[in-house]
Amino acid sequence: MEQGVEHCGIEWREEGEVPYREALACMEQRNAAIRHGAASELVWLLEHPPVYTAGTSARDADLLDPRFDVVKAGRGGQFTYHGPGQRIGYVLLDLARSNRDVRGFVHALEGWVIATLSDLGVTSRRAEGRIGIWTDDIDGREAKIGAIGVRVRGWVTMHGFSVNLAPDLAHFSGIVPCGITDFGVTSMARLGHEVTPVQWDAALLGRLPDFLAALNRRSEPAC
Repeated sequence: MEQGVEHCGIEWREEGEVPYREALACMEQRNAAIRHGAASELVWLLEHPPVYTAGTSARDADLLDPRFDVVKAGRGGQFTYHGPGQRIGYVLLDLARSNRDVRGFVHALEGWVIATLSDLGVTSRRAEGRIGIWTDDIDGREAKIGAIGVRVRGWVTMHGFSVNLAPDLAHFSGIVPCGITDFGVTSMARLGHEVTPVQWDAALLGRLPDFLAALNRRSEPAC
């Protein structure tokens, strides 16, 4: 894990591909360090080699074609795919500094991604009863462009979000993404928006103060 820079009192780290199991181990260690006051909070942006990850609600029937490594992630949710062209944001924050509201954290995380997508030309939204970030695909049908999956241990968050910049969408066919069969997945590239990881990370950083404000943080350093 490379050293990041500090923004708003949080370490901000941008990397390329990191194997999923390695990233998971790093998150576990960092979560414990934050809980014990031995490390700062962290936003970690990266990608993974192709992998299917299983959340705590994953059903065996939703793993249709295990062509890639399958890893139990420990986060909430069901099966999802990670791979090149998809930007991952692991967000490790101490919710004791806000209002210990896990639902509020998820809502703020969704809002952060939605605002960043808007800044880059894609209109997206939440959907009632469905976790994640949704938009209209090129055929006019609703499709998922971003996934949310979190875990909280000792009021410190783990995992976070993924956004499809330009992944191979065929790789999602090996699973039922998030257990939802009625809707497809899409990407910024499919919608005609070519966005690099560097551009995505910069736009996300620009919205960091808004995200933290949505959490109602009690001791927020100046951004």
